[in-house]
Formats: sequence, C-alpha cells, structure tokens
Amino acid sequence: MKEIKVVVVDDSPFSIALLTDILTESGFQVIGDASSLEETIEVVGKLRPDVVTMDMTMPGTDGLECTRAVHAIDPNINVIIVSSMMDEEIVRKARKNHVAGYVQKPADKEELSLIINRIMADGELYKELEVLYYTVFKEGFVDSFNKLTKTLPEFAEKTIPSVELVSRGISVVMGIIGKYSGRLLFDLSYETAEKLSTNVLKRAPKNSQEMFNVIGEIVNIIAGNACSVVNKKNKLFGLRVAPPTIFHGNSLNISKPDLESVTAAIAKSDFGEIYMSIGFQRGSSEWMSNI
Repeated sequence: MKEIKVVVVDDSPFSIALLTDILTESGFQVIGDASSLEETIEVVGKLRPDVVTMDMTMPGTDGLECTRAVHAIDPNINVIIVSSMMDEEIVRKARKNHVAGYVQKPADKEELSLIINRIMADGELYKELEVLYYTVFKEGFVDSFNKLTKTLPEFAEKTIPSVELVSRGISVVMGIIGKYSGRLLFDLSYETAEKLSTNVLKRAPKNSQEMFNVIGEIVNIIAGNACSVVNKKNKLFGLRVAPPTIFHGNSLNISKPDLESVTAAIAKSDFGEIYMSIGFQRGSSEWMSNI
C-alpha cells in the first residue's frame, strides 16, 4: 500500500500535536494542518491529501461545513471525524455529508490507524479476500462439523451460482459485515436438519423450532469461526456475523446472489446434502471501527 498522506484539521494546537504524533507513529505522513475553514480550504487545495481528520467544533464553523469544503475541492478525499462528541444525530449528519469514518476523542492509536487503513485499502485487499474466503469457509464448515458431530463432510466441486435454485426446504442466511459486506447461505432438507439436530442434541428435537435453533447455531458457529480465521490473516477485513435468519417451506426459492464474488458447493454429510453459498461485495463497508 502506498504511503497515506494526512491533513489534520482541529482548532486545538494540543489536539493537532497529539494527532500528528499518533498518525506519524502509525506510519502515516502528516503533510499539513489547519484550524479554520479558510485554512482547511487553503491547505487541502494545495496539498491534496488522501485523508483529512476533522474536528467537529471550530470557531465560526463546524466539521461538516469543512467536510463539504474538502469534498468541493476533491470528492475522493476521505474525511474522518475525530471529535469528543458522538451521538446519533451527529453521526447521522456525518453520514449524510459523506464522512468516511468517525473516531471519538481521545483518539485511540490502534483504532484510528485501523479505520484509516480500512478506508484506504480496496483493490488489493478485496483481491486477497477473493482468493481466500471460499477455502476458509469450507474448512470452517468441515472443522466445526467434525467437532460437533464427529463426522467429516465431503465437498463436491465448487460452482458459481448464476440462476435461481429451488430450496431443499430450510435456508439459513447470515449477513457478514466489516470492510466488505457478504452473505453466507446454508440450505438443507427437513430430513437432513432433523438427523443433524438429533446427532448434536443426542436426542430427537422436541419440535421444529428447536430443530431450527440447532441448525441456526451450527451455521453461526461455522460463520463465526471462518470470519475469525479471515481476520487473523488480515485484521483490516474486520469481519463479523449478524444473527442467522431462517426460512422454511415447501415452495422456497434461492435467488441468484447479488454479490460481486460468490462461490457455492454441496457438502455430502452422513445426514444428507447441505448446500453452502458464500460471497462478498465491495459496496458499503462498516463505517466505524470496533476494536
């Protein structure tokens, strides 16, 4: 990744000095600073940084007006709010003004560094994810399945889903958030779900809801473990899973994934076939870091 150039905008000389030290120690090049709207326009217009850290409170103006001025110069400059104030209304207004990220003062060195690197990383990082995500999720499936059931599923050749498919009866969908958004889908029959649940519970499930809960938790474990492995390979991904959503019925269809990159395969287990589809897209990434 190229050296990232930063301009610090803050009305406090102490905050400018502190942020400059934090950014420099983190490997960024601080090329200038400003403490007013006029200085911001002058410095940013002359230096054209990659990133501007922006305080929210300044004499005669605010961080959002300065952000609009920065984007009027170059809409591709990423503005990160670094402010002591953070509430729902301010965050909403910041999003509306196309702020790239938000960090609350006192700024944590690791948090600020991470959010800048996530914002600036794109092409190379996404290619890295494309290369590894299917293998990691496949291995996560096999490893978690083995630990839970003491059996090893076998995967058929991977495919790229291109058409709508008919569900086997139960579909578990999990959203994935982080630098890139994604979706994990598991699809299996009622019979397979019942056999699998019985194995994990060491008894037959009490009812359909308990069976759905077991299947949802299995998928949650697989997804969580896989995301952890991806994050260990590169913490910039920052992947996390959302709670599973379970659909079931006799006439359920699986739509073609609207994702930039998606891979699917059928796992043949002792309990029946399980269809797995996993994919990601660049799109809107997670906005604030969460360490």
